[in-house]
Amino acid sequence: MRAALWFLALFGVAVAVALFAGNNQGTVTLFWPPYRIDLSLNMVLMLLFGGFTLLYAALRALAALLELPMQARRWRLLQKERAMHGALLDALSQMLGGRFLRARKSAESAIAQERALEDAKEALPHGRRLRTLAHMVAAESSHALQDRATREAHLQQALDNIPDRAVAIEQELCEGAQLRAARWSLDERDATTALERLSVLPAGTARRTLALRAKLKASRLSHQTEQALETARLLGKHHAFSPAAAESIVRGLAMELINGAYDPAQLQRIWLGQLGGDAMQVRAWLLPVWERMTDPAQPPLPDAQVLKLVRALEGSLQALDANWLARIESAQQAAPRNARLQYLSAKACLQRNLWGKAQQLFTQAAQQLTDASLRASAWRHLAELAEQRGDAEAAADAWKKAAQANA
Repeated sequence: MRAALWFLALFGVAVAVALFAGNNQGTVTLFWPPYRIDLSLNMVLMLLFGGFTLLYAALRALAALLELPMQARRWRLLQKERAMHGALLDALSQMLGGRFLRARKSAESAIAQERALEDAKEALPHGRRLRTLAHMVAAESSHALQDRATREAHLQQALDNIPDRAVAIEQELCEGAQLRAARWSLDERDATTALERLSVLPAGTARRTLALRAKLKASRLSHQTEQALETARLLGKHHAFSPAAAESIVRGLAMELINGAYDPAQLQRIWLGQLGGDAMQVRAWLLPVWERMTDPAQPPLPDAQVLKLVRALEGSLQALDANWLARIESAQQAAPRNARLQYLSAKACLQRNLWGKAQQLFTQAAQQLTDASLRASAWRHLAELAEQRGDAEAAADAWKKAAQANA
């Protein structure tokens, strides 16, 4: 269609020229004394058109000739730029292929070529990002070669290359370098350095899945279980793990946190604070352990586990239902000489305002308990009961024995 339109336009122009020039009788006379030159108007027009065309062609040829040095410079710059990009692509390819020494050499070649362009006042708009990426490729290759000194040198140059108030894409490149450096520290099991690198990241970057994964691993390596648990929960919300894997990780960290508790107060704080648990769930978990402890046919539990069980039940006595109170009372009656069950049953009696029975059980337990904290707690309760009765002498004696038990 376009060719047909051009053909019609040329045909129209030809017709117009033929009509104008075919019967044109006009002449142009030039007087140059003593000469007179007569030219037809058609000839003059053709000469003017030819002269304009010749002049235009001459000017274009002169412009092209004068532009040759600039074009040569541009060509050389383009070749250098292509060589620089080719070196960086080669470095990435070699690194992915496991040829780390070649990758580092290619990355260093790209850095040198970019620096040469900058020294020649021909810096590229994206030169800073390209140089940073080349430094990171060299650092990654050095890490694979276990050349820590070279790795840290390239990493520092990459970080120094990005100014504090850089554009957003350059800031992201700097944050990516910090994340990669944290991963290197984790590969070397240097959790402290990894956490330090992660701590300088902005809040938004620190909540990305990659950063959270690194933080989880670093927290576990440094035995910061509370921080690891919180990080694992965030990763679970971000669907970084499958539901089963997330549940398994959180459960393992929770058990590690609970096992690390050194007193009942800390255990309660961990369960209610960090773990957000409730007393009913605790009792559901403790029921199998309680049944094993109170079953004479089962092997006895270690003293440390029995003590933890008593402390856990003691901390939730206010929310104990009738079934659990009946279990405690039945277990104490079945083993009347068990001092820990006496203590626990006495606490249950206090909960039900059975002051006399509580005093009797506390008195028996305080004389037999081997654990200092439980014995001191029993004497404190006896002192409080004596104060309720108005027996100041018995209260003072019980307070004294409680202090001696804690000494």
